[in-house]
Amino acid sequence: MDIRIGNGYDVHALAPGLPMWLGGVQIPSETGFVAHSDGDVAIHALCDALLGALALGDIGHLFPDTSDEWKGVDSKLLLEKVVALIHEKGYRVGNADITIALQRPKLAPHIQAMRETLAPILGVSADRVSVKATTTERLGFVGRCEGCEVWASAVLLQP
Repeated sequence: MDIRIGNGYDVHALAPGLPMWLGGVQIPSETGFVAHSDGDVAIHALCDALLGALALGDIGHLFPDTSDEWKGVDSKLLLEKVVALIHEKGYRVGNADITIALQRPKLAPHIQAMRETLAPILGVSADRVSVKATTTERLGFVGRCEGCEVWASAVLLQP
């Protein structure tokens, strides 16, 4: 069995009046992500982890923010396309682990919904998708509520 591990990282700025999508779930918030797509920074980092495991570049290469085709797109669609590419290469997702750094709003009430939203897209059960949230104790751009950063890791398997 061939096992591949990938890591992803993404950041988006926050601004008032925009929707906040994380892990495929809309989070009630006064601020949302400034982005070309829907700004789902968690899915973007996860896509990069999946692509990185097979050395297939990154999300910006596949879905450039200069293309009108991807303007305002639901990031779940981007994830579906990345997973299809992984399947074309003969791999499947083993598990995924996502850490979201966001000062507010609190994400604990939404974590299970994120896991349950991402799992079927990845083709795994929710117990193979970890989503964790943290703050930066009011330090840095995350702590000042200027943005959000996400780290993701994924294991891909080829039988």
